[in-house]
Amino acid sequence: MQEFENSPSPDHKQYVRKVTLPSGKTIEVVSFEDPAAPETDIHVCPECTCELVYPVAWQEADHTRWEVSLRCPNCEWYATDIFNDEAIRRFDETLDRGTEALVADLRQLSRANMEEDVERFIAALTAGHVLPEDF
Repeated sequence: MQEFENSPSPDHKQYVRKVTLPSGKTIEVVSFEDPAAPETDIHVCPECTCELVYPVAWQEADHTRWEVSLRCPNCEWYATDIFNDEAIRRFDETLDRGTEALVADLRQLSRANMEEDVERFIAALTAGHVLPEDF
């Protein structure tokens, strides 16, 4: 009689997830992480390769993984999946870098707008279009 080995190799991590079926029955799904599997770049859309995928919602799935709902603003792709802590840490760092870039752009744009406003105000003062009664 041939025996099949059901356990993964020692370098694989095992995860158990409970799933409730439409019938109401709850089953346990056992999955194994393959250490040779490529790391997931969560911020990259699997449909259009846009690098602007962002989280819509996330919650802790278990003590080492997160369930995250993602959306791509380019092609409107949407999915919910479970990611390990390392993938989430990299995603969080990517989101932080994106936030820093947006804040820097906002500051630069605000400064440019303020400079234009000041120049227009100076021109109005010089031309006599602003009088003491205006204040």
